[in-house]
Amino acid sequence: MTLKRIIATTVLAVTAFAFSLPAAEAADRTVRIATEGAYAPWNFAAPDGSLQGFEIDLAKLLCERMGTKCEIVAQDWDGIIPGLLAGKYDAIMAAMSVTPKRLEAIGFSKPYAAGINGFAVLANGPLANMPGTGETYSLDSQEAEAKVRIAEIAKLLKGKSTGVQGSTTASTFMETYFKDGVDLKEYRSTEEHNFDLMNGRLDSVLANATVLAAALEKPDMKGAVMSGPLFSGGVFGVIAAGLRKDDSELKAKLDTAVTAAIADGSVRALSMKWFKVDVSPRP
Repeated sequence: MTLKRIIATTVLAVTAFAFSLPAAEAADRTVRIATEGAYAPWNFAAPDGSLQGFEIDLAKLLCERMGTKCEIVAQDWDGIIPGLLAGKYDAIMAAMSVTPKRLEAIGFSKPYAAGINGFAVLANGPLANMPGTGETYSLDSQEAEAKVRIAEIAKLLKGKSTGVQGSTTASTFMETYFKDGVDLKEYRSTEEHNFDLMNGRLDSVLANATVLAAALEKPDMKGAVMSGPLFSGGVFGVIAAGLRKDDSELKAKLDTAVTAAIADGSVRALSMKWFKVDVSPRP
């Protein structure tokens, strides 16, 4: 073989190897999924430090169906979107609702759950039996009826304090429907506002109803109850995995996996396991 042919063959081999690297790297890609780890039973840290909850189980199931290695990491809520955009991880599964404001910054997978929110108050307080207790209203299909209840509740909350987790749909709901007369206080986590409710520093809290229901079963929230109606739709929207807008490959894989998990009842089964109610997205 001539020197010229040896050089040409070597160049072709090196070039082929170089072009094969991206495909190999893509196949070996480990998808990092961030969750808050402080939003039980959606996601939380167990006493041994492991992450558990509905979204942890679901994330593992989706990764298995995508045939992808996954790593689930905890990230404080107030830095969870900046961390995604900075490339610290590839997706967010943290009971995050799809909202117009968030869509300006990130993309989302197909929804895997619906958001249902409500108030919790002290059982021996003046708000223990607010109008609409036991009822549920959709802000999409029943907004007129919901606004009647909201107006009644607004009168009771006037001059009182309500705690919400900051930068959530709960805070958006309060800012949208309770603009005047309510002392709205934002917290880093639901655990923090629940603590202030039980210690008399708040009159009520508003959060995802499944999260509040789980918290009310714990000894440190003995003496608190759900009060008033539950609300869904509208500003509460649907819950999906947050993604960088340019990660179309991961979105396509997640969408396929989520669609299959909803269709075969896996999402419903995990909902019943963790919430005792089905939070699967409604058609």
